Amino acid sequence: MLLMWLSLAVGFALSFALPQAAMMWKRTSVFFVGIGLMLAGLAFRFYAMWVLGRFFTYDVAVQAGQSVVEAGPYRYIRHPSYTGALITLVGLGLALGNWAALLTILACMGIAYPYRISVEEAALVAALGEPYRQYMRRTQRLVPFLF
Repeated sequence: MLLMWLSLAVGFALSFALPQAAMMWKRTSVFFVGIGLMLAGLAFRFYAMWVLGRFFTYDVAVQAGQSVVEAGPYRYIRHPSYTGALITLVGLGLALGNWAALLTILACMGIAYPYRISVEEAALVAALGEPYRQYMRRTQRLVPFLF
């Protein structure tokens, strides 16, 4: 969470402090594409949270009676709420219209999310065992068929 808030603060600051890094090509179109990605990313994140239901938590925790969920986006990726968040952040970087802001946000989250995912997956393997290991072998982390 610290890296996310830091990336947002620095990203916003850079969009004003480094006007030379502004995205000049089709600026208005890039802005609206960014807003569209933000809305799509948020919708996807909330959909993933809804599919997970009572098993969704903001902290890394395994609930009593939890099982592997393979419905909706979880059929293809293990962390669709993070995918949605990353899409939202790419959209924010585009909407800010500044390459430095976009790269800073993605760099910070490129450190935070892999760490968070490794902690979360270790907890799920410890709690759910072989069913989660099999699920990991069948699915990708963030992008279907790629990663």
